[in-house]
Amino acid sequence: MTNGESLALRLHPDDNVAIARHALPGGSVLSEYAGMVVGADIPAAHKVAISDIRQSEPVRRYGQIIGFATQPIRRGEHVHMHNLAMGAFERDYAFGADARQPSLTTLASFTFSV
Repeated sequence: MTNGESLALRLHPDDNVAIARHALPGGSVLSEYAGMVVGADIPAAHKVAISDIRQSEPVRRYGQIIGFATQPIRRGEHVHMHNLAMGAFERDYAFGADARQPSLTTLASFTFSV
């Protein structure tokens, strides 16, 4: 980890995977996830399980189901085509349901240049 940057990013609080910012060699320690140890090499931009995921349990990224575990996936393991498959599930198409109006202080910090 350099300059305090995370090695893997959790994109939504409901996610059970994080995304590797760079290639993670097996044995890497992800201190931002309570010292979780990566089990094997994980390529950059691939998913790593940040909690144990049971077989048939949904895998969530961006707070959305992106597939289901085809086998048990342990915390710190690579999540990809070898252990993830699509499946049928109820979908909620409430587009923008979690959108929030920005505060005036947030808007005041934006600047534009021509």
